[in-house]
Amino acid sequence: SAGRAMAAGGRSWFRALALGVSFLKCLLIPAYYSTDFEVHRNWLAITHNLPLSQWYYEATSEWTLDYPPFFAWFEYALSHVAKYFDPKMLVIENLNYTSHATIFFQRFSVIFTDILFIYAVRECCRCVNGKRAAKDILEKPMFILAVLLLWNFGLLIVDHIHFQYNGFLFGLMLLSVARLCQKRYLEGALVFAVLLHFKHIYVYVAPAYGIYLLRSYCFTANNADGSLKWRSFSFLHVTLLGLIVCLVSALSLGPFIVLGQLPQVISRLFPFKRGLCHAYWAPNFWALYNAVDKALTIFGLKCNFLDPAKIPKASMTGGLVQEFQHTVLPSVTPLATLICTFISILPSVFCLWFKPQGPRGFLQCLVLCALSSFMFGWHVHEKAILLAILPLSLLSVQRAKDAGIYLILTTTGHFSLFPLLFTPPGKLFLVSVVYFNTTSFFSSNSSDRREKPLLNWLETIYLIQLVPLEIFCEIIFPLTPWKRHFPFVPLLLTSVYCALGVTYAWLKLYVSVLTERISVRQKAE
Repeated sequence: SAGRAMAAGGRSWFRALALGVSFLKCLLIPAYYSTDFEVHRNWLAITHNLPLSQWYYEATSEWTLDYPPFFAWFEYALSHVAKYFDPKMLVIENLNYTSHATIFFQRFSVIFTDILFIYAVRECCRCVNGKRAAKDILEKPMFILAVLLLWNFGLLIVDHIHFQYNGFLFGLMLLSVARLCQKRYLEGALVFAVLLHFKHIYVYVAPAYGIYLLRSYCFTANNADGSLKWRSFSFLHVTLLGLIVCLVSALSLGPFIVLGQLPQVISRLFPFKRGLCHAYWAPNFWALYNAVDKALTIFGLKCNFLDPAKIPKASMTGGLVQEFQHTVLPSVTPLATLICTFISILPSVFCLWFKPQGPRGFLQCLVLCALSSFMFGWHVHEKAILLAILPLSLLSVQRAKDAGIYLILTTTGHFSLFPLLFTPPGKLFLVSVVYFNTTSFFSSNSSDRREKPLLNWLETIYLIQLVPLEIFCEIIFPLTPWKRHFPFVPLLLTSVYCALGVTYAWLKLYVSVLTERISVRQKAE
Protein backbone atom coordinates (compact mmCIF):
# COMPACT_ATOMS: atom_id res chain seq x y z
CA SER A 1 0.00 0.00 0.00
CA ALA A 2 2.89 2.34 0.78
CA GLY A 3 4.39 1.64 -2.66
CA ARG A 4 1.04 2.38 -4.30
CA ALA A 5 0.73 5.65 -2.38
CA MET A 6 4.22 6.73 -3.52
CA ALA A 7 3.39 5.83 -7.12
CA ALA A 8 0.17 7.83 -6.91
CA GLY A 9 2.10 10.78 -5.47
CA GLY A 10 4.61 10.48 -8.32
CA ARG A 11 1.83 10.51 -10.89
CA SER A 12 0.25 13.59 -9.32
CA TRP A 13 3.35 15.81 -9.38
CA PHE A 14 4.31 14.66 -12.86
CA ARG A 15 0.78 15.30 -14.10
CA ALA A 16 0.88 18.77 -12.56
CA LEU A 17 4.17 19.59 -14.30
CA ALA A 18 2.90 18.30 -17.65
CA LEU A 19 -0.43 20.15 -17.44
CA GLY A 20 1.31 23.33 -16.28
CA VAL A 21 3.69 23.47 -19.23
CA SER A 22 0.85 22.55 -21.63
CA PHE A 23 -1.16 25.50 -20.30
CA LEU A 24 1.86 27.78 -20.86
CA LYS A 25 2.13 26.51 -24.44
CA CYS A 26 -1.53 27.41 -24.99
CA LEU A 27 -0.83 30.95 -23.75
CA LEU A 28 1.95 31.22 -26.36
CA ILE A 29 -0.40 30.46 -29.29
CA PRO A 30 -0.69 34.16 -30.32
CA ALA A 31 3.06 34.73 -29.94
CA TYR A 32 5.41 35.74 -32.77
CA TYR A 33 6.30 32.95 -35.18
CA SER A 34 9.12 32.59 -37.70
CA THR A 35 9.27 31.59 -41.36
CA ASP A 36 9.13 27.96 -40.19
CA PHE A 37 5.40 28.52 -39.71
CA GLU A 38 5.04 29.02 -43.47
CA VAL A 39 7.43 26.14 -44.12
CA HIS A 40 5.14 23.67 -42.40
CA ARG A 41 1.97 25.19 -43.89
CA ASN A 42 3.51 24.69 -47.33
CA TRP A 43 4.40 21.09 -46.51
CA LEU A 44 0.81 20.46 -45.43
CA ALA A 45 -0.35 21.75 -48.82
CA ILE A 46 2.23 19.78 -50.82
CA THR A 47 1.52 16.43 -49.21
CA HIS A 48 -2.26 16.98 -49.26
CA ASN A 49 -2.63 17.96 -52.91
CA LEU A 50 0.18 16.29 -54.82
CA PRO A 51 0.93 12.64 -55.51
CA LEU A 52 3.91 11.05 -53.79
CA SER A 53 6.00 11.33 -56.94
CA GLN A 54 5.91 15.15 -56.78
CA TRP A 55 6.52 15.77 -53.07
CA TYR A 56 10.27 16.29 -53.40
CA TYR A 57 10.05 18.18 -56.72
CA GLU A 58 7.44 20.82 -55.86
CA ALA A 59 9.06 24.29 -55.72
CA THR A 60 6.28 26.89 -55.86
CA SER A 61 7.49 28.14 -52.49
CA GLU A 62 11.13 28.64 -51.59
CA TRP A 63 10.43 26.46 -48.53
CA THR A 64 10.61 23.12 -50.32
CA LEU A 65 10.15 19.78 -48.56
CA ASP A 66 13.56 18.83 -47.12
CA TYR A 67 12.75 16.40 -44.30
CA PRO A 68 12.79 12.57 -44.63
CA PRO A 69 9.69 10.71 -45.86
CA PHE A 70 8.25 9.79 -42.44
CA PHE A 71 7.94 13.49 -41.62
CA ALA A 72 6.29 14.07 -44.99
CA TRP A 73 3.74 11.39 -44.12
CA PHE A 74 3.29 13.07 -40.75
CA GLU A 75 2.41 16.32 -42.57
CA TYR A 76 0.09 14.34 -44.83
CA ALA A 77 -1.78 12.98 -41.81
CA LEU A 78 -2.02 16.45 -40.25
CA SER A 79 -3.36 17.90 -43.50
CA HIS A 80 -6.45 15.69 -43.29
CA VAL A 81 -7.24 17.28 -39.95
CA ALA A 82 -6.25 20.77 -41.10
CA LYS A 83 -8.87 20.77 -43.87
CA TYR A 84 -11.59 20.93 -41.22
CA PHE A 85 -10.07 24.10 -39.73
CA ASP A 86 -9.38 26.10 -42.90
CA PRO A 87 -9.12 24.44 -46.34
CA LYS A 88 -7.40 27.53 -47.75
CA MET A 89 -4.23 26.77 -45.81
CA LEU A 90 -3.90 23.67 -47.99
CA VAL A 91 -3.72 25.65 -51.24
CA ILE A 92 -0.13 25.51 -52.46
CA GLU A 93 -0.31 28.96 -54.06
CA ASN A 94 -1.51 30.61 -50.81
CA LEU A 95 1.99 31.62 -49.74
CA ASN A 96 2.32 33.13 -46.25
CA TYR A 97 -1.34 32.35 -45.51
CA THR A 98 -2.05 33.00 -41.82
CA SER A 99 -5.73 32.95 -40.95
CA HIS A 100 -6.69 32.67 -37.28
CA ALA A 101 -7.83 29.08 -37.87
CA THR A 102 -4.50 28.24 -39.50
CA ILE A 103 -2.52 29.70 -36.62
CA PHE A 104 -4.64 27.89 -34.06
CA PHE A 105 -4.39 24.55 -35.87
CA GLN A 106 -0.63 24.65 -36.38
CA ARG A 107 0.10 25.83 -32.84
CA PHE A 108 -2.27 23.27 -31.33
CA SER A 109 -0.85 20.46 -33.48
CA VAL A 110 2.57 21.06 -31.89
CA ILE A 111 1.05 21.03 -28.40
CA PHE A 112 -0.93 17.86 -29.12
CA THR A 113 2.02 15.92 -30.56
CA ASP A 114 4.05 16.87 -27.47
CA ILE A 115 2.09 14.15 -25.69
CA LEU A 116 4.74 11.77 -27.00
CA PHE A 117 7.46 13.95 -25.46
CA ILE A 118 5.65 13.93 -22.10
CA TYR A 119 5.39 10.13 -22.19
CA ALA A 120 9.08 9.80 -23.08
CA VAL A 121 10.07 12.08 -20.18
CA ARG A 122 8.01 9.89 -17.86
CA GLU A 123 9.90 6.82 -19.08
CA CYS A 124 13.26 8.56 -18.64
CA CYS A 125 12.35 9.56 -15.08
CA ARG A 126 11.80 5.90 -14.28
CA CYS A 127 15.37 5.17 -15.37
CA VAL A 128 16.93 7.67 -12.97
CA ASN A 129 18.80 6.17 -10.05
CA GLY A 130 16.53 6.81 -7.09
CA LYS A 131 18.52 5.04 -4.38
CA ARG A 132 19.40 8.28 -2.60
CA ALA A 133 16.62 9.18 -0.17
CA ALA A 134 15.16 12.67 -0.34
CA LYS A 135 12.47 13.96 1.98
CA ASP A 136 11.75 17.07 -0.10
CA ILE A 137 10.18 16.51 -3.53
CA LEU A 138 12.40 19.31 -4.90
CA GLU A 139 15.46 17.17 -4.16
CA LYS A 140 14.22 13.99 -5.84
CA PRO A 141 16.19 13.25 -9.04
CA MET A 142 13.00 12.18 -10.82
CA PHE A 143 11.31 15.49 -10.08
CA ILE A 144 14.38 17.53 -11.05
CA LEU A 145 14.70 15.66 -14.34
CA ALA A 146 11.02 16.14 -15.15
CA VAL A 147 11.38 19.91 -14.61
CA LEU A 148 14.55 20.13 -16.70
CA LEU A 149 12.95 18.28 -19.61
CA LEU A 150 9.28 19.29 -19.57
CA TRP A 151 10.01 22.95 -18.84
CA ASN A 152 13.08 23.22 -21.03
CA PHE A 153 13.35 26.88 -21.95
CA GLY A 154 15.02 26.29 -25.32
CA LEU A 155 12.37 23.85 -26.46
CA LEU A 156 9.63 26.32 -25.55
CA ILE A 157 11.32 29.01 -27.66
CA VAL A 158 12.01 26.82 -30.67
CA ASP A 159 8.65 25.01 -30.83
CA HIS A 160 6.07 27.30 -29.28
CA ILE A 161 7.34 30.75 -30.28
CA HIS A 162 9.72 30.25 -33.21
CA PHE A 163 7.55 27.28 -34.33
CA GLN A 164 8.71 23.76 -35.13
CA TYR A 165 7.84 20.17 -34.25
CA ASN A 166 10.92 19.26 -32.21
CA GLY A 167 8.94 18.14 -29.16
CA PHE A 168 7.65 14.83 -30.47
CA LEU A 169 10.95 14.22 -32.29
CA PHE A 170 12.91 14.63 -29.06
CA GLY A 171 10.24 12.46 -27.51
CA LEU A 172 11.21 9.66 -29.88
CA MET A 173 14.89 10.15 -29.02
CA LEU A 174 14.29 10.14 -25.25
CA LEU A 175 12.01 7.12 -25.57
CA SER A 176 14.73 5.22 -27.42
CA VAL A 177 17.21 6.21 -24.69
CA ALA A 178 14.81 5.02 -22.01
CA ARG A 179 14.30 1.68 -23.75
CA LEU A 180 18.05 1.10 -24.01
CA CYS A 181 18.48 1.98 -20.34
CA GLN A 182 15.74 -0.56 -19.57
CA LYS A 183 17.66 -3.14 -21.68
CA ARG A 184 14.78 -3.33 -24.15
CA TYR A 185 17.31 -3.08 -26.97
CA LEU A 186 15.16 -4.00 -29.96
CA GLU A 187 12.47 -1.48 -28.99
CA GLY A 188 15.10 1.22 -28.56
CA ALA A 189 16.68 0.41 -31.93
CA LEU A 190 13.27 0.46 -33.63
CA VAL A 191 12.30 3.83 -32.17
CA PHE A 192 15.64 5.38 -33.13
CA ALA A 193 15.47 3.97 -36.66
CA VAL A 194 12.02 5.53 -37.05
CA LEU A 195 13.36 8.81 -35.67
CA LEU A 196 16.13 8.94 -38.31
CA HIS A 197 13.49 8.82 -41.03
CA PHE A 198 11.55 11.65 -39.39
CA LYS A 199 14.52 14.04 -39.13
CA HIS A 200 17.97 13.14 -40.41
CA ILE A 201 19.86 15.49 -38.05
CA TYR A 202 19.75 12.65 -35.51
CA VAL A 203 22.24 10.72 -37.65
CA TYR A 204 24.88 12.68 -35.73
CA VAL A 205 24.20 10.61 -32.62
CA ALA A 206 23.81 7.32 -34.52
CA PRO A 207 27.41 6.24 -33.70
CA ALA A 208 26.53 6.18 -30.00
CA TYR A 209 23.52 3.95 -30.68
CA GLY A 210 25.40 1.67 -33.07
CA ILE A 211 28.39 1.07 -30.79
CA TYR A 212 26.29 0.67 -27.65
CA LEU A 213 23.95 -1.86 -29.28
CA LEU A 214 26.92 -3.77 -30.68
CA ARG A 215 28.72 -3.76 -27.31
CA SER A 216 25.75 -4.48 -25.06
CA TYR A 217 23.31 -6.44 -27.21
CA CYS A 218 25.26 -8.20 -29.98
CA PHE A 219 27.96 -9.28 -27.51
CA THR A 220 26.16 -10.90 -24.62
CA ALA A 221 28.98 -11.25 -22.03
CA ASN A 222 32.17 -9.63 -20.69
CA ASN A 223 35.26 -11.08 -19.04
CA ALA A 224 35.89 -10.47 -15.33
CA ASP A 225 38.16 -7.51 -16.11
CA GLY A 226 35.46 -5.83 -18.20
CA SER A 227 36.99 -6.72 -21.56
CA LEU A 228 34.83 -8.16 -24.30
CA LYS A 229 34.20 -11.89 -24.48
CA TRP A 230 34.41 -12.34 -28.24
CA ARG A 231 32.83 -15.78 -28.20
CA SER A 232 29.61 -14.27 -26.85
CA PHE A 233 28.87 -12.61 -30.22
CA SER A 234 25.28 -13.36 -31.28
CA PHE A 235 24.51 -13.58 -35.00
CA LEU A 236 20.81 -13.72 -34.13
CA HIS A 237 20.94 -10.37 -32.36
CA VAL A 238 22.84 -8.74 -35.22
CA THR A 239 20.32 -10.16 -37.70
CA LEU A 240 17.39 -8.80 -35.69
CA LEU A 241 18.95 -5.33 -35.55
CA GLY A 242 19.69 -5.46 -39.28
CA LEU A 243 16.12 -6.48 -40.04
CA ILE A 244 14.77 -3.56 -38.02
CA VAL A 245 16.98 -1.04 -39.84
CA CYS A 246 16.20 -2.52 -43.27
CA LEU A 247 12.46 -2.72 -42.64
CA VAL A 248 12.17 0.87 -41.44
CA SER A 249 14.36 2.13 -44.30
CA ALA A 250 12.30 0.17 -46.83
CA LEU A 251 9.05 1.64 -45.54
CA SER A 252 10.50 5.16 -45.68
CA LEU A 253 12.64 5.20 -48.83
CA GLY A 254 11.26 2.19 -50.70
CA PRO A 255 8.55 4.06 -52.65
CA PHE A 256 11.07 6.68 -53.82
CA ILE A 257 13.58 3.99 -54.83
CA VAL A 258 10.86 2.35 -56.94
CA LEU A 259 10.08 5.75 -58.53
CA GLY A 260 13.78 6.33 -59.19
CA GLN A 261 13.72 9.49 -57.04
CA LEU A 262 16.19 8.58 -54.29
CA PRO A 263 18.88 11.01 -55.63
CA GLN A 264 16.32 13.82 -55.62
CA VAL A 265 15.29 13.05 -52.04
CA ILE A 266 18.93 12.99 -50.91
CA SER A 267 19.66 16.30 -52.66
CA ARG A 268 16.79 17.90 -50.71
CA LEU A 269 17.92 16.38 -47.39
CA PHE A 270 21.54 17.55 -47.74
CA PRO A 271 21.58 21.03 -49.33
CA PHE A 272 25.30 21.81 -49.13
CA LYS A 273 24.92 25.05 -51.09
CA ARG A 274 23.45 26.81 -48.04
CA GLY A 275 26.88 27.73 -46.74
CA LEU A 276 29.03 26.96 -43.71
CA CYS A 277 26.94 28.93 -41.21
CA HIS A 278 23.25 29.50 -40.79
CA ALA A 279 21.82 33.02 -40.96
CA TYR A 280 22.14 33.16 -37.18
CA TRP A 281 25.53 31.80 -36.26
CA ALA A 282 25.37 28.72 -34.09
CA PRO A 283 27.74 29.23 -31.12
CA ASN A 284 30.29 26.68 -32.28
CA PHE A 285 33.88 26.43 -33.52
CA TRP A 286 33.02 28.02 -36.87
CA ALA A 287 31.61 31.11 -35.14
CA LEU A 288 35.01 31.56 -33.49
CA TYR A 289 36.72 30.80 -36.81
CA ASN A 290 34.63 33.42 -38.61
CA ALA A 291 35.29 35.99 -35.88
CA VAL A 292 39.06 35.44 -36.11
CA ASP A 293 38.87 35.83 -39.89
CA LYS A 294 36.93 39.09 -39.46
CA ALA A 295 39.43 40.40 -36.92
CA LEU A 296 42.38 39.52 -39.16
CA THR A 297 40.66 41.19 -42.11
CA ILE A 298 40.12 44.44 -40.19
CA PHE A 299 43.71 44.36 -38.92
CA GLY A 300 45.02 43.62 -42.42
CA LEU A 301 43.10 46.54 -43.95
CA LYS A 302 44.30 49.00 -41.35
CA CYS A 303 47.91 47.90 -41.77
CA ASN A 304 47.58 47.83 -45.60
CA PHE A 305 48.38 44.12 -45.70
CA LEU A 306 45.20 43.44 -47.68
CA ASP A 307 43.84 44.94 -50.88
CA PRO A 308 40.27 46.24 -50.28
CA ALA A 309 39.38 45.51 -53.90
CA LYS A 310 40.11 41.80 -53.45
CA ILE A 311 38.03 41.34 -50.31
CA PRO A 312 34.69 39.54 -50.94
CA LYS A 313 31.70 41.88 -50.68
CA ALA A 314 29.49 39.21 -49.09
CA SER A 315 29.64 39.41 -45.32
CA MET A 316 29.79 36.40 -43.01
CA THR A 317 27.69 38.42 -40.56
CA GLY A 318 25.07 39.50 -43.08
CA GLY A 319 22.36 37.34 -41.60
CA LEU A 320 21.76 35.62 -44.94
CA VAL A 321 21.76 31.95 -45.90
CA GLN A 322 24.38 31.71 -48.64
CA GLU A 323 27.91 30.56 -49.37
CA PHE A 324 30.80 32.73 -48.22
CA GLN A 325 34.55 32.80 -48.73
CA HIS A 326 36.86 33.62 -45.85
CA THR A 327 39.25 36.50 -46.43
CA VAL A 328 42.39 35.53 -44.51
CA LEU A 329 41.85 32.04 -43.12
CA PRO A 330 41.32 29.10 -45.50
CA SER A 331 37.72 28.72 -46.65
CA VAL A 332 35.91 25.70 -45.22
CA THR A 333 34.32 22.99 -47.38
CA PRO A 334 31.60 20.47 -46.46
CA LEU A 335 34.20 17.69 -46.63
CA ALA A 336 36.41 19.54 -44.14
CA THR A 337 33.53 19.86 -41.65
CA LEU A 338 32.72 16.16 -42.09
CA ILE A 339 36.31 15.17 -41.34
CA CYS A 340 36.46 17.46 -38.29
CA THR A 341 33.17 16.07 -37.00
CA PHE A 342 34.30 12.47 -37.51
CA ILE A 343 37.62 13.04 -35.73
CA SER A 344 35.94 14.84 -32.80
CA ILE A 345 33.44 12.00 -32.31
CA LEU A 346 36.01 9.17 -32.39
CA PRO A 347 37.33 9.49 -28.79
CA SER A 348 33.83 9.25 -27.32
CA VAL A 349 33.07 6.18 -29.43
CA PHE A 350 36.33 4.53 -28.34
CA CYS A 351 35.47 5.22 -24.70
CA LEU A 352 32.06 3.64 -25.14
CA TRP A 353 33.69 0.50 -26.55
CA PHE A 354 36.78 0.17 -24.37
CA LYS A 355 35.48 1.75 -21.12
CA PRO A 356 31.93 0.38 -20.91
CA GLN A 357 29.84 1.97 -18.18
CA GLY A 358 26.40 0.77 -19.19
CA PRO A 359 23.66 3.33 -19.82
CA ARG A 360 25.72 6.10 -18.27
CA GLY A 361 28.54 5.56 -20.77
CA PHE A 362 26.00 5.48 -23.58
CA LEU A 363 24.54 8.81 -22.51
CA GLN A 364 27.99 10.38 -22.26
CA CYS A 365 28.83 9.22 -25.78
CA LEU A 366 25.47 10.40 -27.10
CA VAL A 367 25.98 13.89 -25.65
CA LEU A 368 29.55 14.09 -26.97
CA CYS A 369 28.45 12.98 -30.44
CA ALA A 370 25.73 15.65 -30.43
CA LEU A 371 28.10 18.34 -29.14
CA SER A 372 30.89 17.39 -31.56
CA SER A 373 28.55 17.58 -34.54
CA PHE A 374 27.26 20.90 -33.25
CA MET A 375 30.81 22.20 -32.90
CA PHE A 376 32.07 21.20 -36.35
CA GLY A 377 29.05 20.40 -38.55
CA TRP A 378 28.14 22.12 -41.83
CA HIS A 379 25.37 24.76 -41.71
CA VAL A 380 24.49 24.05 -38.08
CA HIS A 381 21.35 25.71 -36.72
CA GLU A 382 21.59 27.26 -33.27
CA LYS A 383 18.57 25.14 -32.30
CA ALA A 384 20.67 21.97 -32.64
CA ILE A 385 22.22 22.63 -29.22
CA LEU A 386 19.08 21.05 -27.74
CA LEU A 387 20.26 17.71 -29.14
CA ALA A 388 22.99 17.79 -26.48
CA ILE A 389 21.20 19.67 -23.68
CA LEU A 390 18.23 17.31 -23.33
CA PRO A 391 20.14 14.01 -22.92
CA LEU A 392 22.70 15.77 -20.71
CA SER A 393 19.80 16.49 -18.35
CA LEU A 394 19.69 12.77 -17.48
CA LEU A 395 23.35 12.86 -16.42
CA SER A 396 23.10 16.18 -14.56
CA VAL A 397 20.66 14.91 -11.93
CA GLN A 398 22.96 12.10 -10.85
CA ARG A 399 26.40 13.71 -10.42
CA ALA A 400 27.49 17.20 -9.39
CA LYS A 401 30.33 17.17 -11.96
CA ASP A 402 27.85 16.66 -14.80
CA ALA A 403 25.46 19.18 -13.23
CA GLY A 404 28.14 21.88 -13.47
CA ILE A 405 28.76 21.12 -17.15
CA TYR A 406 25.01 21.09 -17.74
CA LEU A 407 24.60 24.51 -16.12
CA ILE A 408 27.25 26.06 -18.38
CA LEU A 409 25.94 24.40 -21.54
CA THR A 410 22.25 25.06 -20.93
CA THR A 411 22.81 28.72 -19.98
CA THR A 412 24.99 29.57 -22.99
CA GLY A 413 23.02 27.33 -25.35
CA HIS A 414 19.69 28.87 -24.41
CA PHE A 415 21.14 32.39 -24.41
CA SER A 416 22.26 31.84 -28.01
CA LEU A 417 18.60 31.27 -28.93
CA PHE A 418 17.60 34.80 -27.90
CA PRO A 419 18.05 36.25 -31.43
CA LEU A 420 15.13 34.03 -32.49
CA LEU A 421 12.85 36.31 -30.46
CA PHE A 422 12.18 39.46 -32.47
CA THR A 423 9.20 41.12 -30.82
CA PRO A 424 8.89 42.88 -27.42
CA PRO A 425 6.51 40.21 -26.07
CA GLY A 426 9.09 37.63 -27.06
CA LYS A 427 11.80 39.55 -25.26
CA LEU A 428 9.68 39.63 -22.12
CA PHE A 429 9.63 35.86 -22.24
CA LEU A 430 13.36 35.96 -21.55
CA VAL A 431 12.56 36.56 -17.89
CA SER A 432 11.62 32.90 -17.62
CA VAL A 433 15.18 31.85 -18.42
CA VAL A 434 16.26 33.36 -15.10
CA TYR A 435 13.75 31.17 -13.31
CA PHE A 436 14.66 28.12 -15.36
CA ASN A 437 18.40 28.35 -14.86
CA THR A 438 18.04 29.24 -11.18
CA THR A 439 15.90 26.13 -10.76
CA SER A 440 18.41 24.09 -12.72
CA PHE A 441 21.29 25.36 -10.60
CA PHE A 442 19.82 24.81 -7.15
CA SER A 443 17.97 21.62 -8.02
CA SER A 444 21.03 20.05 -9.60
CA ASN A 445 23.17 21.27 -6.71
CA SER A 446 20.90 19.44 -4.31
CA SER A 447 21.82 16.15 -6.00
CA ASP A 448 24.85 15.90 -3.72
CA ARG A 449 25.49 18.67 -1.18
CA ARG A 450 28.71 17.07 -0.05
CA GLU A 451 30.37 17.86 -3.35
CA LYS A 452 32.19 21.13 -4.03
CA PRO A 453 30.23 23.99 -5.72
CA LEU A 454 29.05 23.29 -9.24
CA LEU A 455 31.00 26.19 -10.77
CA ASN A 456 34.41 27.66 -10.04
CA TRP A 457 34.91 31.43 -9.82
CA LEU A 458 35.96 31.79 -13.47
CA GLU A 459 32.91 29.88 -14.74
CA THR A 460 30.65 31.96 -12.51
CA ILE A 461 32.10 35.24 -13.82
CA TYR A 462 31.68 34.04 -17.41
CA LEU A 463 27.97 33.29 -16.91
CA ILE A 464 27.34 36.56 -15.05
CA GLN A 465 28.80 38.49 -17.98
CA LEU A 466 25.89 37.29 -20.12
CA VAL A 467 23.73 39.89 -18.36
CA PRO A 468 25.73 42.99 -19.43
CA LEU A 469 26.10 41.44 -22.90
CA GLU A 470 22.32 41.24 -23.25
CA ILE A 471 21.89 44.80 -21.93
CA PHE A 472 24.41 46.08 -24.48
CA CYS A 473 22.84 44.16 -27.39
CA GLU A 474 19.22 45.03 -26.59
CA ILE A 475 19.37 48.49 -24.97
CA ILE A 476 22.69 50.27 -25.56
CA PHE A 477 23.63 49.23 -29.11
CA PRO A 478 20.30 50.27 -30.74
CA LEU A 479 20.92 53.84 -29.43
CA THR A 480 24.37 54.10 -31.04
CA PRO A 481 25.19 55.13 -34.64
CA TRP A 482 26.81 51.71 -35.08
CA LYS A 483 23.39 50.13 -35.52
CA ARG A 484 22.98 51.69 -38.96
CA HIS A 485 26.34 50.60 -40.35
CA PHE A 486 26.92 47.37 -38.39
CA PRO A 487 23.43 45.96 -37.63
CA PHE A 488 24.67 42.42 -36.99
CA VAL A 489 27.20 43.26 -34.29
CA PRO A 490 24.85 42.04 -31.50
CA LEU A 491 24.40 38.74 -33.31
CA LEU A 492 28.15 38.37 -33.76
CA LEU A 493 28.87 39.16 -30.10
CA THR A 494 26.18 36.78 -28.86
CA SER A 495 27.32 33.91 -31.04
CA VAL A 496 31.03 34.34 -30.30
CA TYR A 497 30.60 34.78 -26.55
CA CYS A 498 28.27 31.78 -26.28
CA ALA A 499 30.62 29.76 -28.48
CA LEU A 500 33.28 30.15 -25.80
CA GLY A 501 30.96 28.62 -23.21
CA VAL A 502 29.76 25.79 -25.44
CA THR A 503 33.33 24.95 -26.45
CA TYR A 504 34.41 24.97 -22.79
CA ALA A 505 31.53 22.66 -21.79
CA TRP A 506 32.39 20.30 -24.66
CA LEU A 507 36.06 20.15 -23.65
CA LYS A 508 35.27 19.77 -19.95
CA LEU A 509 32.89 16.88 -20.62
CA TYR A 510 35.46 15.20 -22.86
CA VAL A 511 38.18 15.53 -20.21
CA SER A 512 35.78 14.10 -17.62
CA VAL A 513 34.97 11.09 -19.78
CA LEU A 514 38.54 10.40 -20.90
CA THR A 515 40.03 10.63 -17.40
CA GLU A 516 37.24 8.88 -15.51
CA ARG A 517 38.21 5.68 -13.78
CA ILE A 518 35.91 2.68 -13.92
CA SER A 519 35.18 0.67 -10.81
CA VAL A 520 35.40 -3.14 -10.77
CA ARG A 521 31.63 -3.31 -10.48
CA GLN A 522 31.15 -1.13 -13.56
CA LYS A 523 33.58 -3.31 -15.53
CA ALA A 524 31.64 -6.42 -14.58
CA GLU A 525 28.41 -4.80 -15.71
